[in-house]
Amino acid sequence: MCGIVGYIGTQGAIEILVSGLEKLEYRGYDSAGVATIVDGEIHSVRAKGKLYNLRTKLEKETNISQIGIGHTRWATHGKPEEYNAHPHRDNKGRFAVVQNGIVENYQELKQELISKGHEFISDTDTEVIPHLIAEYYNPESNDPFMDAVNKTVTRLDGAFAIGVLCADFPDELIVARQSAPLTIGFGQGEFFCASDVTALVHHTNTVLSLDNGEIARLTPLGVEIYDFTGKRLRKNPRTLDWSPVTVEKQGYRHFMLKEIHEQPSVVRTCLEAYINPDWHSQNSDEENPIILNLKPEIYEDLEHIQIVACGTSWHASLVGKYLLEQIAQIPTFVQYASEYRYAPSPMMRNTITIGVTQSGETADTIAALEMERQRRSSCDRTYQARILGITNRPESTLGGMVDQVINTYAGIEIGVAATKTFVAQVIAFYILALDLAWRRKTVTPQRMEEILKGLLQLPTQIEQIIHSEEPKIKDLAHQFPDTRDFIFLGRGINFPIALEGALKLKEISYIHAEGYPAGEMKHGPIALLDAHVPVVAIAMGGSVYEKVISNAQEAKARDARLIGVLPQNHHEDMFQDTLIVPEVDEILSPILAVIPLQLLSYYIASMRGLDVDQPRNLAKSVTVE
Repeated sequence: MCGIVGYIGTQGAIEILVSGLEKLEYRGYDSAGVATIVDGEIHSVRAKGKLYNLRTKLEKETNISQIGIGHTRWATHGKPEEYNAHPHRDNKGRFAVVQNGIVENYQELKQELISKGHEFISDTDTEVIPHLIAEYYNPESNDPFMDAVNKTVTRLDGAFAIGVLCADFPDELIVARQSAPLTIGFGQGEFFCASDVTALVHHTNTVLSLDNGEIARLTPLGVEIYDFTGKRLRKNPRTLDWSPVTVEKQGYRHFMLKEIHEQPSVVRTCLEAYINPDWHSQNSDEENPIILNLKPEIYEDLEHIQIVACGTSWHASLVGKYLLEQIAQIPTFVQYASEYRYAPSPMMRNTITIGVTQSGETADTIAALEMERQRRSSCDRTYQARILGITNRPESTLGGMVDQVINTYAGIEIGVAATKTFVAQVIAFYILALDLAWRRKTVTPQRMEEILKGLLQLPTQIEQIIHSEEPKIKDLAHQFPDTRDFIFLGRGINFPIALEGALKLKEISYIHAEGYPAGEMKHGPIALLDAHVPVVAIAMGGSVYEKVISNAQEAKARDARLIGVLPQNHHEDMFQDTLIVPEVDEILSPILAVIPLQLLSYYIASMRGLDVDQPRNLAKSVTVE
C-alpha cells in the first residue's frame, strides 16, 4: 500500500520525486524518503510522518541530481520511524531500494545475509533487498547491476514492486514488478515510474504498465524490458485520456468533498456507457436495453453468482446481491476476499465469479480470483471458471486476469474513503442485473422501462440532495463534538447502506460506528443505546418502510437521538433530525440514501479538524495481505 516513484532525465530529480509522492500520499503517509546519486554516491533523505516533513528537510539542501527514487510508506513491518523509512541501503551504501509490497520470506533471507556478515538497521522486510543485491553484485560480469537485481527478485516471495539505484551506474534506474502495480511514463529524453499513474499525468500521458515477473532498465536513452529469466520483451505504451486537472482539488477543501460532488457526473457517465438510449418496452423482444457486450459463454446455463470483495466494495457487492437475486433471480453469494482465500465455498456448476475492487489491485481480491481460476482449471466445462471484474481501473492487475471487466467510469479517486467509486460500483451491479434479467426474462418489459427511467433520473436527484441537504448537514455535524458511538440501521436493499454509512464515519472521524439490520436491534445491539448514542435510521419508501419506522421507535424509547434518512413527503415526528432525499422506487433507493451519509461523515470529521483525505492507519489501495 506504499507509493513509489522514480525519475531519470534532464531535470532536477528531487522536485519531480516529491511532487510525485504528493500524488501518491493516499497510498501511505507514515514516513517518506528519496534517494539520488550525487558525485558517484547514493544520497538519501528520509523523514517520519507526513510528506511535508520530508519536503522541509529537502529545502535545506542543494541537489541537482537528475536521477532518483522516492517512497511514501504505509507501515507493515516495523513502526513508522525514520529508521524504517525507505529508501533502504546496503551496508556499503552502494545500492538504494524503494518497495511497495511485502517480502514474505524476508526472515529466512535476513538470517542468511546476517550469517554472511550483513548488518541490518531497520525492522522492515524491504531492507533485505539492497543487501541481497549487494551480495549478488559482481563488477566483473557483463551487466553487473541488472544481473544482481534479476538474481535478487527471483529469491523474493510475495507481492512487490521495487525501484533500485546503484552508485556505480548513475545513468540507470532499474524497476521490477511481481503482483504489485508499477507503471513507466515516457517523456522527451526522460522517463518516470510510479505505483499509480496519478503521479505521472503532470509529466506525460504515454505510459506502460509492467506485468508480473517483469523487470525494466530506464536510462536517458530509453527503456528496456525483460522477464525474470532475462528474455528481452517488446511492449507498446498506451495513451492516457486523463488530464492533470483530474487529480487536483479544484477549489474544494478536500478531495473527498470534491468526489462527493462529482457523483452526479459519474453516474451519468456510467449510465450513458451501458444503457441503450433507443430502447423502449414496445421493442423489448428485438434488442437488449443494456449494452454490456459480455462474451456469450459467460451467460451459458448460468446457475449461480459468487462475489469476492473487501471493505466498501464488499458493501457495494451486498447491494449487488440484492439486485441479482431480486431482479435477475440468480442465487448470489458475497464473500470477503480475505476469508474466501482460505475457506472457499464448494465449487458450484455454471457459476460466474465477480471480483470487485476500485483500484483493481486489492491483494486479497486478486489472490481470491487467482485461486478460483486455478482450482477450476482442471474441471469439466460446467465447472470452468467464468470470472468478471468490476473496477474503476480496467488497465490494472484485475483487468489483465479476468475474462472481462465492467468499467465503472468513476475517474481517479484520491480520497482514501471511497465515495464516488462506491456509487459507481453499485451502478455497475444495476447494469449487470438488468442485463441478466432481460436475457432470463425475469422482469416484464414495462418493469424494465420503469427501472431504466428511474436510473436515468438519479444524477439530477443526487444534485438535488447535495444542493438542499449539504448546508443542513454541515450545521448538524457541529452537534456531535464529543460523540463516541453511532448506530446505523437499514433493512432490505438499504442494510448495506447502513454498513457503508458506519464505515465512512469510523474511517474519517474515528467515531465508533456500527451498521445493523434494523430488525436485529432487539436481538442484542439495543443494549448499547442511551442518550449519548445517536441512531441513523434509513427509512426509504417501500416494502420495509413501516418496519424501519417501528424499529426506530424502539431506539427512541431508549432515549437515543434519532436521525432519519427519509424520502420527501414522509414526515415522522419521532426524528430529531431528518435528511431528505427524493422519493424513488425502492429498488433504486440505495444510490440516494448513501449521499447524505457521505456528507454527514465528511462534515463531522472536518468539524473535528481531522485529515479527511488521509485518515490515520489507512491507505487507499490495499495491495498487500
